[in-house]
Amino acid sequence: MDKRVETQAHAAPLTHADIRSILIGVMVAMFLAALDQTIVATALPTIGRELGDVTHLPWIVTAYLLASTAVTPLYGKLADIHGRRVVLLSGIVVFVIGSVACALAPNLWLLIVARFVQGLGGGGLIALAQTIVGDMVPPRERGRYQVYFASVFLSSSLIGPVLGGVLAEKLHWSVIFWINVPLGFGAYWMSSAALKRLPRHERPHKLDVLGAMLMTAGTLSLLLALSSGGTAYPWRSAPIAGLIAATLVLWSLFAWRQRTASEPLIPLDIMTNRVVRAGTVAAGFGMGTFIGLTIYLPLYFETVMGLSATYSGLGLLPLTCGTVIGATASGRAMTKLTHYKRVPMVGLAVAAVGTAVMAVFSGRIPLVPFCMILAIVSLGLGTLLPVATVSIQNAVRPHQLGTVTGVANFFRQIGGALIVAALGAIVLGGVGGETAQLSPEALKLGTVDRDMMVTLFRYVFGAAFLGFALAFAFITWMEELPLRGGAAEAATAAAAME
Repeated sequence: MDKRVETQAHAAPLTHADIRSILIGVMVAMFLAALDQTIVATALPTIGRELGDVTHLPWIVTAYLLASTAVTPLYGKLADIHGRRVVLLSGIVVFVIGSVACALAPNLWLLIVARFVQGLGGGGLIALAQTIVGDMVPPRERGRYQVYFASVFLSSSLIGPVLGGVLAEKLHWSVIFWINVPLGFGAYWMSSAALKRLPRHERPHKLDVLGAMLMTAGTLSLLLALSSGGTAYPWRSAPIAGLIAATLVLWSLFAWRQRTASEPLIPLDIMTNRVVRAGTVAAGFGMGTFIGLTIYLPLYFETVMGLSATYSGLGLLPLTCGTVIGATASGRAMTKLTHYKRVPMVGLAVAAVGTAVMAVFSGRIPLVPFCMILAIVSLGLGTLLPVATVSIQNAVRPHQLGTVTGVANFFRQIGGALIVAALGAIVLGGVGGETAQLSPEALKLGTVDRDMMVTLFRYVFGAAFLGFALAFAFITWMEELPLRGGAAEAATAAAAME
């Protein structure tokens, strides 16, 4: 018997104070995960020196990425089965335990293992935060709350690198992990009390353990191939070929399990939902392109424009700040517009034009106009984020909200990893031919030829144009369902679509 838990119809509606209380607690939890992705990078050289191992430093970042990406859809599914509160609090606890283990790690490999544990806890916090807002706020009003999430990512992007470098240099590298303990306790205390008022839609179904294992293993093998290809091993080497083959086999087995399981990990009606498919792919291309640009643009600033490492980091500010402004404007427009999809269509078209200009005039645009173009590109991308998230959530029943949000975030991260790998192949793989190939040794020694980098980044910006163009195509293809004013209406409309 389906012993579902549905409290929204009988509980008193949440007041603005309730929503604010829950939102603050959830934002602290989200800040934990977002900050940890930015604070470690600038501390890596210090960690390598003090632990006596510089060669394997990238695994500190890779281990967290592997774990957090692999478990993101599992958190969403578990939240739909057991409720948001218990799953979010469990994630915070695992994250804090991993942080303590990181701070106490006596050598690099134990630190890498601890980072993996930390990623297991932090992987679902962002998707759960978006799910919880979906429980509290009707779809039509949901877009305006995306600005809070955007502000969390912006603040972590600005504070994290500076804080990581200062703490590692002035105090000790372990402090960047110790500060997660009071933050974690604060997030737990605030969330535990506030989430008791959250409407509940969970249903005590069984978790498809075999499907979860296959999906996790397939994700890990794919991310290992993407992170090691072109760096630790050549793309055509046997280890990379083996990882890619394992990825294909594991994902094929997962697809088979989805068709044969009595309760598949990702319900088939979600996978076949046109809004979910198109919105997820659009967000994956858009965010993946954005992540790729944030990683490789500092190299452009340093090698083509001659900026220092510090100023190249500041050059990214237009790209990060513009996203928040675009998301804010788009989220507010959703509350008023019937054809809300037109906002990101215009935004992505503008972003595509901006990257096309950067590709055509690579190396010939002065710094100030270049940063202005970056801001325009970022504004355009920002308009996609709330529309994609809210549209996907609006297309499913309330008890599937966690699953669909987790799946959307999962494929968004996978898209980012794929596009970063593609841009890395352009820069390090010599897409422009053997005469335009960046040597890692030349990059380390600072003997990079400017003309060669201008050629390579012409392809990088061209690839970014393609990414935004594909995001535009999929958001255009996505069905534009009316945004309901309440969860009950959303559930009825979702049922009517099937």
